[in-house]
Amino acid sequence: MTLTIGIDIGSGAVKTVLFRSPEEGGRPEWLAKRCERIRRRDPMTLAREGYEGVLADAGVAAADVAYTATTGEGENVKFSTGHFYSMTTHARGGVYLDPEARAVVDIGALNGRAISVDERGKVLSYKMTSQCASGSGQFLENIARYLGVAVEEIGPLSKTSQDPEKVSSICAVLAETDVINMVSRGIATPDILKGIHLSMASRIVKLLKVTGVKTGTALLTGGLALDAGLLAAIQEEMVNEKVNVQARAHPDSIYAGAIGAALWGAYRHARLNQLEAAAA
Repeated sequence: MTLTIGIDIGSGAVKTVLFRSPEEGGRPEWLAKRCERIRRRDPMTLAREGYEGVLADAGVAAADVAYTATTGEGENVKFSTGHFYSMTTHARGGVYLDPEARAVVDIGALNGRAISVDERGKVLSYKMTSQCASGSGQFLENIARYLGVAVEEIGPLSKTSQDPEKVSSICAVLAETDVINMVSRGIATPDILKGIHLSMASRIVKLLKVTGVKTGTALLTGGLALDAGLLAAIQEEMVNEKVNVQARAHPDSIYAGAIGAALWGAYRHARLNQLEAAAA
C-alpha cells in the first residue's frame, strides 16, 4: 500500500486529502480530508495545517507518506514532493468521484474551464473563460455581498426565481454595474441571482461544446460545484442548446483537484520505483 497526500491551493480555499493506493491496481482508498477557506490567511500556513490535520485524522505518521503532491497555487509548498498542473488533477479527481464523467467543469474563484476527459481521467481537450469573465466564484460572492445574501443562500434563492433577469456582459465590472441597475429598478433578488446563473451557464455550455463534449456526463468541480442554482441553470441551458450532456455534482466535488494530485502522486511514485528497479 502507498500513502499519498494531495494539496490543492486555490484562490478561495486550501483542500487537503490523504489516500492509500494498493500496489497491484484496484480503487484507491480515501482516508482523510480537510478544507479551509483562506479569508486573508496565509495559504502556506493552511497547507501545513491541512497536511498535519489529515495525518492526525488518519492516525498516520509523516514518515509513512510516500508522496506529497500539490496543485493549483501550491508550487511553493516547501514540504511537498512534487507539483501537478491543476487541469490534470481536476480531470483525474473528477473521474475518481464520478467514473461515468467524460467532462469536468471546474468553476473556481477566478475563472472556469471545461475539460474533456477519457475513462482514465486523461485530458483530451479543454477551454477556459477569460480572467475578466463574470463567470467566477469571486464575482458571485461580490454580488451576493452587495445584495445582502449569504453565499449558502445563493443557490436556493436562485431556484425560486420566476422571472430571471439575465446579465449580458462578460466583463465582471460591467456585470456588477448591470446588477446595481437591476436593484435600482426593483428587480427581485432571486431573479437577479438566477439571471447571473443563466449567464454563467450559457458560457459554461459553450465551453463544453468547443471542447467537443456532446454526450455523457459532465461533473462540476471547484468552489461553485455545490451551488444548486448554478447546476440547475447549467442543466436548463443544456436543454436550450440541445446538448445531450448530463451535468451533475458530487458532495466532494470541491476536493477534485486535491484528489487528482494525490492519485497522480501515487502514479509518479510507482513509476520512479520501477525506473530505479530497472536501473539496479
